[in-house]
Amino acid sequence: MRGTTENQLGIVIHLNVDYETALTQTVAALKVEGFGVLTEIDVKQTLKKKLDVEYAPYKILGACNPPLAHRALTAAPEMGLLLPCNVTVRQLEDGSIEVAMIDPLMMMGVISNPALKPIADEARARLERVAESLKK
Repeated sequence: MRGTTENQLGIVIHLNVDYETALTQTVAALKVEGFGVLTEIDVKQTLKKKLDVEYAPYKILGACNPPLAHRALTAAPEMGLLLPCNVTVRQLEDGSIEVAMIDPLMMMGVISNPALKPIADEARARLERVAESLKK
């Protein structure tokens, strides 16, 4: 584990485990915080199939916490355009793994609705706990 950082889009964790272990640990940590994985896009496989391009292991997980999603959609139905929360797991050139999670508070800049702030705060807190659990 090299640490947790933040960028403009979200929370980023670097892990020193193999790719499959990181993927399994990430899905399990999301589940503990009430997120299910609704979609899984295998970027490596898709690029190989569609473009015959070699790419490092990389998956985009569409994570959803149903109670939070329901609250957000009730407050602002257009939030559906920003759901689910994306989480990426990818292997870097040095073999380490990067897990990145979208910051729900950053998405608040897209929709100006004060009713969404407490929902985004809760989602952010849950994703921060996911990040903390992955560091162990």
